[in-house]
Order: sequence, then structure tokens, then C-alpha cells
Amino acid sequence: MEKRELRSGFTTGTCAAVAAKAAAVMLFTGREVQHMKLMMPKGRSADLPLFHVVLKQGEAACAVKKDAGDDPDVTHQAMVFASVQYSDEKKEGQAQGIYRRDGEEGKAPLFLTAGEGIGWVTRPGLSCPVGMPAINPVPRDMIFSGVEEARREAGFDGSLTITIWIPEGKKLAEKTFNPRLGIEGGLSILGTTGIVKPMSEEALIATIRLELHMKAVAGMKQVILVPGNYGEAFIQETLGLDLKDGVTCSNFIEKALKAAGKEGFRRILFAGHIGKLIKVAGGVPNTHSKYGDRRMEILWDCTAPFAEEKSRVKDKILTANTMEEAAGILKDHKILEPVMEEAVDRIQRYMTLWSGGAEVEVVTFSSMYGILGMSRGSVEFVRLFSGAAVREKKQEE
Repeated sequence: MEKRELRSGFTTGTCAAVAAKAAAVMLFTGREVQHMKLMMPKGRSADLPLFHVVLKQGEAACAVKKDAGDDPDVTHQAMVFASVQYSDEKKEGQAQGIYRRDGEEGKAPLFLTAGEGIGWVTRPGLSCPVGMPAINPVPRDMIFSGVEEARREAGFDGSLTITIWIPEGKKLAEKTFNPRLGIEGGLSILGTTGIVKPMSEEALIATIRLELHMKAVAGMKQVILVPGNYGEAFIQETLGLDLKDGVTCSNFIEKALKAAGKEGFRRILFAGHIGKLIKVAGGVPNTHSKYGDRRMEILWDCTAPFAEEKSRVKDKILTANTMEEAAGILKDHKILEPVMEEAVDRIQRYMTLWSGGAEVEVVTFSSMYGILGMSRGSVEFVRLFSGAAVREKKQEE
């Protein structure tokens, strides 16, 4: 029997942004709407139905039902609510726990906060500041942009306050990593592309192998591997490399390297966030959380030779919430650089082994501190890849 193609869905960030834009449109027009369109990152659009519409003096609210497609997401079918109301710029500007975005062309600012079922950040190292709602940067931008578009079309210049809530959020959050991450009271509003793309492990691995095979058949002798969206953005924005040379391998680090080696790639540049790659330093072949989370234990093993106050630093590292927080601890103790050198050396050894002896160079980074570690030959590899991209571009011209 032919397997059915898995269906994509929408992130909580997309749901919140669509609901917020719809609420703003209804606030300005005074009329209910049944669907709302929104432009997502990378130029794709969403057109989603609305539920629980409420219109009253000075405020409008509605909900979007989260559809995660065929992805096993705990938030699937949850109602994501948004309200938009006229607000007092001075009052909101002094309030706590509210994100602010300055308006276009001198318009008053927009404000964003959270209600029931949205988590609040209590520990450093996450994408949201401590004391703020767990509404990640990309969804925040989507929400603000959608409401700004509605405000612009209505010709309104005043301030608005947007509130996002998920009634089931607190209960659903118990099934996520949020409590361990220091996000209390509910779910996070997440998403980097706006789309949830479900795939089975077998399909993902087959896709990785096929992409590597196609590049090898095309005559490529070197390849870049990245785990996901963060790595893709990093090689483009920080290293200035072309994504055409890259293959996204998700959590399948060992399998991707084995496939690359089997296809005859002799030079591999692996760029990834330290949150995933620190696991590789401990020999973990698949970095998905379902296979365990020994990040801090592995990091401490890399740290021990350099820590003067061993017990004190060890306690801090082992109780750190995220790798961003742990990097900050190492930085405070002035040992971030040597620890990252040790971690990168270990990562490189495992990756070289898994690739069957290819030349593997490693670059790891964090969102907060940028590049954290580079293997000794990585600078030359970056030049090689950059040069190949330039040559290819000239040939096309």
C-alpha cells in the first residue's frame, strides 16, 4: 500500500498572529470575519478560520484552532486566542511584562502581553527575557506585523494592546519541557517559519541521504551539514556561505555523517548550535531529546580540567537551564574559550569517526554569544566553501 504524504500544519505563532490580525480588523470595522489571511516568514501565507468571535466597545477577540497536521504536537486542536483593544500609551509603557514595538511612520507603539495559559520566563538563557511572556521573537514579529497591517489599512494612529492566551495552556504545558526550562504557567508561542512540517524518522533519513547523493552525483566533493533553521541562518548570516552547499540533517548527526562519507565527500563543514552539538561531544549520535538529555553532564566533563573552583562551577553548570545560561557561567569564570575548544575537539573526533575518516571541521555558536568554538581547520574550510560559491556564481553568469 502506498504511504500517504504527511500533512503540514501551523505553529502556535502563526495561530496567534492570525487571531491577533483578525481581532484588529474586527476592532476597526466593527464587523465579524470568518477567515483571516496572514503572510508568514519566507513568503508563504496562511488563511485560517476563526472561532469564538467577541466584539465589544473598544475591544475585539477571537481564536484560531491549532492544526499541527500530522505532527504529534501536544497543542494540536488547542484554541489560541487573541484580543486587541485601544490602549493608553503612557499607562502600557510603564507596565511590566509587556513587549513594545514602535509604530510605523511616527504612529503610536503597539503592545503585546499574555493571558491565561501562556508561560512566563523565570530563568535566563531563553529567547525571551526573564519576567516576560514566552512569546518567541519570530511569533512576536508576526503578531506585531499583522496588527500593524490592520492598523495601517484602517488609517488609525493610536496605541493598541494585544493579548494572547490559550485556555488549556497550563495543563498542556505539563507535557512539555517548559517546566524544566523555567517557563511557568503555560505554553510558549513558538515557530520560526510558521509551518509545522511532520516527517517520520525513516522519511527524514531517506531525504537526507537522497540530498547528499544528488549533490555527490552533481560532482560536489565538499558539503556543509547543519541541524536545522538556526544552523541555516548562521551559515548564511555569519559565515556568509551559500545554502546550496548545505544539507539539513535534523537530529540525525551520525547517520548524516555516515551518509556523507559513503557518498565520497572528503570535506565536511558542520555548523550547529551548541545546544545540540554538546551532546555530540559525549558521543550521542542522535540529538533528539527523546534519546536523553545529558547536555550539562557532558559540558561539565569538558569544563572540569579548566575550573579552579570545581565544586562551585560544577553545581552551577549541572543546574543550568540552557546552554546559553551555561555559556554565561563559563564566561563569568573566564573559561568559556578553553572549554569550547575542548568541546569542539571532542565533537570533531566523533564526527570524523562517523564519517569514515573524512576531513570534518566544526563551528558551534549560541544565539546570545555568537561563535563559541571553531576547530582548527574550519576557517580554511569556510574560505573553501566561500570560494566554491563565488566560482559557481561566475560560471552561471
